[in-house]
Amino acid sequence: MAYKDPENTLVLETTKGTVAIELYPDLAPGHVARIKELAREGAYDGVVFHRVIDGFMAQTGDVKFGKQGGSSFNPSRAGMGGSDKPDLKAEFTNTKHVRGTCSMARSQNPNSANSQFYICFADAPWLDRQYSVWGQVIEGMDNVDKIKRGEPVTDPDSITSAKIAADI
Repeated sequence: MAYKDPENTLVLETTKGTVAIELYPDLAPGHVARIKELAREGAYDGVVFHRVIDGFMAQTGDVKFGKQGGSSFNPSRAGMGGSDKPDLKAEFTNTKHVRGTCSMARSQNPNSANSQFYICFADAPWLDRQYSVWGQVIEGMDNVDKIKRGEPVTDPDSITSAKIAADI
């Protein structure tokens, strides 16, 4: 597939198929830089979708406890970790959380996003201006819809590889 801006397109190969995400460096430059850095390091490869709520979102990106085959992989702790990089400063915007929006997960602290993110299954206006939106699914939303649900998920789906389209 030819992407409009390969340097700002994240291609996730998942256990349900390919998902392409247009990155928004103009909206969330720090978050986009982190996503690209982690993808290029292979940090997201093997990471499970640990929290998937029907009609809401699929959350992934715990590169510490959620990475299958990783030294700290612990399915019961998936969702409690991040990367070894510092947390990010919030980059909240007026961009709406709609179907296919990709945004960073965080704790109560607005400046606590690190590596975890979620993809919205449906519009979620209550998240607007409270989470850093960094991208939008442009291909493969039907594959996101197939991700196994659960909180936590039993035998979860995962990201088999995460790459920047320019590197493929």
